Amino acid sequence: MASSIGNAKSAFIRFENITKQFHEGDRERAVLQGVNAEIARGEFVAIVGRSGSGKSTLLNLLAGLDTPTRGDIFIGDVNIAKLSDHARTLFRRKHIGFVFQFFNLIPTLTVRENVLMTAELAGWQDSDAQAQANRLLDAIGLRERANVFPDKLSGGEQQRVAIARALCADAELILADEPTGNLDAETGAKILELLITLAHEKNKTLVMVTHSSDVAEQADRILRMEDGKLVSDVSSVKISRDTMTLGT
Repeated sequence: MASSIGNAKSAFIRFENITKQFHEGDRERAVLQGVNAEIARGEFVAIVGRSGSGKSTLLNLLAGLDTPTRGDIFIGDVNIAKLSDHARTLFRRKHIGFVFQFFNLIPTLTVRENVLMTAELAGWQDSDAQAQANRLLDAIGLRERANVFPDKLSGGEQQRVAIARALCADAELILADEPTGNLDAETGAKILELLITLAHEKNKTLVMVTHSSDVAEQADRILRMEDGKLVSDVSSVKISRDTMTLGT
């Protein structure tokens, strides 16, 4: 099982003066500019903003897929911004689950093998990993399709498998990048409900990037990005669409 990190009484995640710059020819472009934010353990936080506002970059930094130009990112007591590439990979395997918009299932692996992958990479015993995978396949209603390959599944079914994969290693932090953006409205609503329910049942911290006001309104808090800066932090699930100003 994944080990616990951090203290339940303190902020689980802390962004401290995060700046991210990219080289474009002979110039540097600041995608994030001094972002500061805290997220509590067990909280569902939606990150919103127009395209290019920096929200996906912030999520990738939190996932340890990249490092900030300046600043610190604490998950529990670990500053992942200061870890080596190898150390970040090992940390991510044990503590972070990621749900992608386009599923990112491995086509040559069965449904069960895709779900098992994260637990296996995190070093779980095979019997424990198999039992966890079975529980999650039951939860997403795909136990009977465990031995089929992803190309035999609908988009909604593939995203359900992606959610189970993200949860299989019992990661404390679940990150989701537009997890319903590639689905029709009805299927997307069901997927969102499943993700939120599973995360809350297991007391996971859920951080989601979304363009959808309908999705964001279900979060405990909404962080709105604009031009690489955090411009709004609303601790309410009831917020008007005019206030959201999500853009497309």
